[in-house]
Amino acid sequence: MAHIVVVGAGLGGTPAAYELRERLPKNHRVTLVNATDYFQFVPSNPWLAVGWRERAQITVPIGPCLARKDIGFVAKAVTQIDAGANRLTLDGGEALDYDYLVITTGPKLSFNEVPGAGPLSAGGGGFTHSVCSVDHAQAFFADYQTFLENPGPVVVGAMPGASCFGPAYEFAFILDTDLRRRKLRHKVPITYVTSEPYIGHLGLGGVGDSKSMLESEMRNRDMKWITNAKTTKVEEGKMFATQLDDLGNLYKEHELGFKISMMLPAFKGVDAVAAVPNLCNPRGFVLIDEFQRSKAYRNIFSAGVCVAIPPVEVTPVPTGTPKTGYMIESMVSAIAHNIADELAGKPAQAKGTWNAICLADMGDTGAAFVALPQIPPRNVNWFKKGKWVHLAKIAFEKYFLRKIRYGISEPVYEKYVLKALGIVRLVEKKQA
Repeated sequence: MAHIVVVGAGLGGTPAAYELRERLPKNHRVTLVNATDYFQFVPSNPWLAVGWRERAQITVPIGPCLARKDIGFVAKAVTQIDAGANRLTLDGGEALDYDYLVITTGPKLSFNEVPGAGPLSAGGGGFTHSVCSVDHAQAFFADYQTFLENPGPVVVGAMPGASCFGPAYEFAFILDTDLRRRKLRHKVPITYVTSEPYIGHLGLGGVGDSKSMLESEMRNRDMKWITNAKTTKVEEGKMFATQLDDLGNLYKEHELGFKISMMLPAFKGVDAVAAVPNLCNPRGFVLIDEFQRSKAYRNIFSAGVCVAIPPVEVTPVPTGTPKTGYMIESMVSAIAHNIADELAGKPAQAKGTWNAICLADMGDTGAAFVALPQIPPRNVNWFKKGKWVHLAKIAFEKYFLRKIRYGISEPVYEKYVLKALGIVRLVEKKQA
């Protein structure tokens, strides 16, 4: 009997636990470990930040859901990983042994790389907000209600080294829509400040016509933007950014006043993972092979934001490569197949396609892209905008939360609908 421990109950970890339980014989144990006792649907945080959602609508108490599927659950943070002894140390000193470890922790939010940036509660300087967690989104909404009584300039965007740009665009457009509905948009200049070399880069070198479409949307909404922006520090009500040209030379220094700001940070690996010898790169992201397995430890696998993926290209201000939802699900499926094969005495063979499907809400419309695979060069490179994306994002939220509540990793209809569109999770094995 083997014990498989999954660390992190996010968009990767919870589906990983469900899929492992489905694929493994019942004599093997599956345990999910998470710092909190709930799952949070992170893509809905921009809605929560402007009051379009309540916390209870986008969180799920995860313990009972896992118990129904015969999956163990421990609601404690991991403080140490002893990879040589196959043992975790949990908050409070409790030890948990494993035969296989699946790391899906998500990132550490590295606010302190820019002085003054980020919420105090997350180790930042306290002058900007984030929508990276449900707690951060709620904190923004609390300040937003005060802001609405005396509105003023807003700065939204992404810090140097950021890799997850989609939520920054979403938040800017959702905020714009909410202010228009409140008849306050004329009092709120919005500036988008980003480390991307151009609008619509997204950390992916662009997808389809993302540059012109997102620039057009920003012009139509009267938003200003600064690209190639290296945010250097934040003070109360003031942000400082150095703008570079395409060759990396100084172009302009900016000093931006704001009443409220949401800036996505750069990511690093969480401390317990980053501290394991030879497991990670210098920023603490897990180094994996083509089978999602650690390059240093054969019984450790990893998926999601916490894995190491190099930037798609060198940019004047550092940018990372995002790991989108379906890409993460393909990583998770590869892990479940490979652990099941190894326990059955077969070699690991499954490889995730790393295909990407992204639905980005814009408040009253939306943008969707399909990138097959997500990392270029691509077989499919498609970007479209329309009201249907806004509605599809709402439907996807309900759909994914239902999957979490009922413990479904990949419904049959999802599998075959996407397959009909040429989108699959795993690379097809070549026939001998």
